Amino acid sequence: MKEELAKLVDLQVTDTNIRRLKRSIESAQERRASLEQEFEQHAFSIREIQKRRDDLNAERAANEAQIAENKTYLERADRNLKHAQNQKEYETAMREIDALQKQVTVHETKVVELMTAVEEVEAELSSRADEINTLDSKRDEALAAFDSQITKDKAEITRETTKREKVFVTLPAQLAGVYNRLAQRSRDGIAVAEVVNGSCGACNMSLRPQMNVEVRKGDKIMTCESCSRILYIASPKEAEAAAS
Repeated sequence: MKEELAKLVDLQVTDTNIRRLKRSIESAQERRASLEQEFEQHAFSIREIQKRRDDLNAERAANEAQIAENKTYLERADRNLKHAQNQKEYETAMREIDALQKQVTVHETKVVELMTAVEEVEAELSSRADEINTLDSKRDEALAAFDSQITKDKAEITRETTKREKVFVTLPAQLAGVYNRLAQRSRDGIAVAEVVNGSCGACNMSLRPQMNVEVRKGDKIMTCESCSRILYIASPKEAEAAAS
């Protein structure tokens, strides 16, 4: 009976691993998309900063162009002032010069503000230079590692399934049927539960002292009085191996 119990424990470990691998493979597409989205968010934040810099530079260029245009008009207004034939022409030229000078001042102030803003954005981009320069390579590495892990999971699930079949066929038919029935009816697929600190590791129900003794002997298959799962107590070596 101890040998059969050991097979059941081994079978449970294998089935638990198979369930984990299946979940990993089934969720691979969603998790890969989430990983790509994470990198895309980083790339988007960088593109937003770069766009802000470009917009600021474009606005600065527009203001500088307006300054150049206004200065051209100023030169014309200055010529008109010098060649004024009467008081009215003189006053008109003076008003135009005054208005144009005010516009030039407004645009020059704006250019200074924009230059400061550009410097701040450039400083932010500089501080994230490593991130910007390595983002694509890190993305490719992360996706390659993810794909490699999924490939390994698929290979492992094939090995584990083969191992399960080899162990399962060596079980008595009745015991195999009990195991399958328990595994199929539980949401977590647990049919064999370890006794931990005198309690069922699946439902946490405390075992009666006598049952605890019987489980420790391992002379017969014992099931939890609460959840009906097959119980076992790991040896110190097994417990140490499981923990590691």
